[in-house]
Amino acid sequence: MSAPLPAPPPPPAQAGSPVARAALFAYVLLIIYASWYPFSGWRASGIEPTTFLNLAGQRYWTWFDVLVNIVGYIPLGTLIVFALHPRVRGAWAVLLAAVLGVLISGGMEAVQTYLPSRVPSNLDLVTNSLGCLVGAAVGALLARTFLDQGRLYQLRARWFAPHASQGLVLVALWPLAQIYPLGFLFGHGQVLPMISGWLTDFLGYSVDLVAMLRPGAAMTAQQFWLSETIITACGMTGAALTMLCLLRRAAPRALLVVCMLGAALLLKTLASSLLFSPDHALVWKTPGAEGGILIGAIMIAGLAFAPQQAQRRLAVATLLLCLLVVNTVPVNPYFVATLQGWHQGKFLNFNGAAKFLSVTWSFLALWFLLLPSHKLNRQAERVSLQ
Repeated sequence: MSAPLPAPPPPPAQAGSPVARAALFAYVLLIIYASWYPFSGWRASGIEPTTFLNLAGQRYWTWFDVLVNIVGYIPLGTLIVFALHPRVRGAWAVLLAAVLGVLISGGMEAVQTYLPSRVPSNLDLVTNSLGCLVGAAVGALLARTFLDQGRLYQLRARWFAPHASQGLVLVALWPLAQIYPLGFLFGHGQVLPMISGWLTDFLGYSVDLVAMLRPGAAMTAQQFWLSETIITACGMTGAALTMLCLLRRAAPRALLVVCMLGAALLLKTLASSLLFSPDHALVWKTPGAEGGILIGAIMIAGLAFAPQQAQRRLAVATLLLCLLVVNTVPVNPYFVATLQGWHQGKFLNFNGAAKFLSVTWSFLALWFLLLPSHKLNRQAERVSLQ
């Protein structure tokens, strides 16, 4: 009598999506920044942080505020469901995401009690929670397509390296980082003026770190033009190379780079038109920016098929050069004059999140590019090609 056949091994447990977890972490940071911006004037007013939970109706609100609050939390609900998948699915994932949305929104409103420029609101809590619930429902419906063995999952496996998750989040955030008004196209990471403002408020007298680094005569128009060309070319090249070093050989490199740059310029144009006026839609289109785009395109075309290690190192070099120049060049007087027409108004929360992205994107990209996991990427890529 023959021995019974051994039972087949159980299928491997499906792992969660690191892209979803990284995107959720980044989006929560955006919500915190947008909810507490501009992070100044903290004080205790004697009001309990939970006072906004009363049932009194809000006297001043607009449908625009309601819509923005709902739409702003829809991605949060979707990302929570994606981050929980596959351990928690379906209705339980939606319920847990809705509860987390209420807690996050409630925490943001409670802290606003200590900010004089912000007003906590029970209407904001309700609309934010509703947006998170809607996003969670959408996430539950799309989880199979995005996270299981669907076409998008297969496309990600075919085009991108195995450990490219954090990089994909960075690449997706780069076009959004263009929304905040910048003195130079793609000139992210301008931290010295911000630190100068903090030191001025703390010390009680004017501090200009940029002027300290550049003593002497004011810059000429030609020097501003050259600086903007360098900043635009290096910022554009660094971002493109960050994406290129994530790609497999079979990926359509040219198409992906064009889509990335096209999305960035389109969002920049739409944001300029909305925040300023339609006449300022192409305010970013200066001779220096045009020259930088041309030089950046030439650099990217020449490095598109370089080894990934070389692309990563050059991305670090170009981003560092961009940070160096953008933090040592004085603010362009023309840009200062343009900002006079900037109407923040209802977009205060939105502009806070956009500024956070603008300031931090280059530093986050450098952190990612210097991670030791890239060595594992190259090893996995060699194995997959054998």
